Amino acid sequence: MNTAVLERVTLAVDCMGGDHGPSVTLPACRAFLESHPGAHLILVGKSDALAAAAGWPRCTVVAASEVVEMDDPVEVALRKKKDSSLRVAVAQVKPAEAGQAAAQACVSAGNTGALMAVSRYVLKTLDGIDRPAIASVMPNERDGYTTVLDLGANVDCTAEHLLQFAVMGSALVAAVEGKDNPSVGLLNIGEEAIKGSESIKQAGELLRAAAASGHLNFHGNVEGNDIFKGTTDIVVCDGFVGNVALKTAEGLASMLSNFIKQEFTRNVFTKLAAVVALPVLNHFKARVDHRRYNGAALLGLRGLVFKSHGSADAFAFQMALNRAYDAARNRLLDRVHDRILETLAEMPAPSAEPQTEPPALAASR
Repeated sequence: MNTAVLERVTLAVDCMGGDHGPSVTLPACRAFLESHPGAHLILVGKSDALAAAAGWPRCTVVAASEVVEMDDPVEVALRKKKDSSLRVAVAQVKPAEAGQAAAQACVSAGNTGALMAVSRYVLKTLDGIDRPAIASVMPNERDGYTTVLDLGANVDCTAEHLLQFAVMGSALVAAVEGKDNPSVGLLNIGEEAIKGSESIKQAGELLRAAAASGHLNFHGNVEGNDIFKGTTDIVVCDGFVGNVALKTAEGLASMLSNFIKQEFTRNVFTKLAAVVALPVLNHFKARVDHRRYNGAALLGLRGLVFKSHGSADAFAFQMALNRAYDAARNRLLDRVHDRILETLAEMPAPSAEPQTEPPALAASR
């Protein structure tokens, strides 16, 4: 495998997606271009909405006549809005019949279920991958990140699916964070191998077998608090559990920030104390700011697609662009493909699933 970084990276951006559209995506794209002098962008959206980007250096505008709304059903995005900015942006990542793809990665803040379904339909899944997964990072006590997947694409998962998630997560961390042998934990209700549902127990057996053959660095079962302790580099779970964990973590961080603000604004004395503690408070706020961790990878596709929070502001959307850029530059797609071939060749093959009509996904915004 060629591990040399790409010299030129082009990102396709769905500028119309999310709660705010171009009012957020365009400033974020401008700031991204200024901080990445070697990057190129393909901005996709309605021509009038992207008029402000005309003439930007290292930037191409591609027109799309439709927009997938945040409350649109998956079927509408997949079957009716075939010229949506979301679909056109994803298509930029698909290789042409006689050449390379126009972009190495796509970024969208649009409807998660629609993005996953369209991406799966347009790009298809990699050989050996049954279902794509959503992977993102959460802060931990070690001043680093824990990568968690799946975060909402697959509610019901088999043991083989969880093995695939572990393989893809390992490739993601190796590519983006430079860890050649990242540790993997299986999220469970206890550390003991005898605990958990049957699918979790079976997944544990598959992961231990993969570790014994040298294809994974499997730590064992982990519990929810291990995500924030940083016990392992990667935590694997089904999409239902992962999405609940993600939203719980975001809600807890927001609640703690509000509690601290309330306590420091109770009276004149606490306000004076806040002035003294301001540097500490600002540092704490930055460490728990979910915007810094924006940008979830849709792993398992024949192209790189990254999902931004729908409510992201310009700073958060720029973080998603940064993550997509780093993944593409470090050849994440090649790394995932090679890890799959090495690992899954010795594992039980999952049952095939149709690619042409993806089911509606239980993913939240």
